[in-house]
Amino acid sequence: MESKIKFKAVLIFSLTFIFFNTVEAQKNINYRWNKMLKEYVSVNGNVNYKDWKKDQIELIKYINTLELNPSKKSWSKNDKLAYWINTYNAITVNLILENFPINSIKDINNCWGKKLYKKKYSLGDIEHKILRKMNEPRIHFAINCSSKSCPKLLDEAYSGRKLEEQLTIVTKAFLCNTKKNILSENEIYLSRIFLWFSKDFGTKREKIDFISQYSGIELKNPKIKYLTYDWSLNN
Repeated sequence: MESKIKFKAVLIFSLTFIFFNTVEAQKNINYRWNKMLKEYVSVNGNVNYKDWKKDQIELIKYINTLELNPSKKSWSKNDKLAYWINTYNAITVNLILENFPINSIKDINNCWGKKLYKKKYSLGDIEHKILRKMNEPRIHFAINCSSKSCPKLLDEAYSGRKLEEQLTIVTKAFLCNTKKNILSENEIYLSRIFLWFSKDFGTKREKIDFISQYSGIELKNPKIKYLTYDWSLNN
């Protein structure tokens, strides 16, 4: 009995240590990212690339910190998601700054195929081989492709501790933005994100239920049409 109690105590201590170590690690890693997001991203999601370009060295330092502190197997799913969402967004911004001034991310050759993280992962790799495989469709409203039709870049770093709240906020904001989705009882005009990543949202019924849940609009069986995607820069 005594040995069992000791084992439980050690297990609880170990799990508590891992939790607080992860939270503190992410907090320390993301302080630069948080500072830059507050300074260069408006509440509406417009990004001041012109001024951020002058401060690009800080962003490069942040990306280097991410590379030196990779996601660990022991982390929770939310901690891993937060890490890779922040990584994706930071690398995207840096890619824009490296090529600024430009009118669109699509002006950059092979923008989603370049190996930008540890010279091993591209933006496409992070999105399709890591984030999408974690079965959380709301990541599509958290990662940002620097374009007007994209979900806005959140003006704070994602963290495992706050991730559920953050993903709920950005999903609701995106669905209720009439420039990106137009919802009515009989007909809905959706962002092409729902078309391109249809598998992540399930069947038509599951997709409609998802939209109803996060938009607050009860949808029964509306016709679905898709809006044109505006790839111009989100500045």
